[in-house]
Amino acid sequence: MVLPIVAYGHAVLRKVADNITPDYPELETLITNMWETMYKSNGVGLAAPQINKAIRMFVIDTYQIVEGFDDEDKRLYPNEKPIKQVFINAHITGTSGQPWDYNEGCLSIPKVRENITRDAKVRIRYVDEQFKEHEEEFAGITARVILHEYDHIDGKLFIDYLPPLKKRLIKKKLDDISSGRVKVDYKMLYVK
Repeated sequence: MVLPIVAYGHAVLRKVADNITPDYPELETLITNMWETMYKSNGVGLAAPQINKAIRMFVIDTYQIVEGFDDEDKRLYPNEKPIKQVFINAHITGTSGQPWDYNEGCLSIPKVRENITRDAKVRIRYVDEQFKEHEEEFAGITARVILHEYDHIDGKLFIDYLPPLKKRLIKKKLDDISSGRVKVDYKMLYVK
């Protein structure tokens, strides 16, 4: 089932999400719905707070990005391997590598894209959908997507990294999004 994406301005996007246990109600259905919602919205990642669930879970699928690499991207990210993964109860244990800029967007903040600087690598501890524990390091585009989605479960948004002047310049767009004055090709849940 395709779920509505929570729009900028909704309180759940600013809440630090909670860990869950294997008996979380209808977890398998929720994960299936998150994948379906992400794909229907043309996203590469989706965090539970974006569907109005304040839990520490997100899904990512970087195949679309990596498979679409042009020659320059392949040169810049020669070892990039696409992944499709569910991250539950995720906690970052460290970041490293040369910080780099990338033009990011967000399903909860449609039609706003900005260059954001993030570290090149992330080390993260999480459990998968079978609650098997993992601690792995990711780099490149995959690390960036993980860091972006991870921010959601910590109550942060990519626009929080912008300098004050840039935030003021996009304020009207953000106000329009929070009040429902934006057209998108997917369902959204606006602030009431």
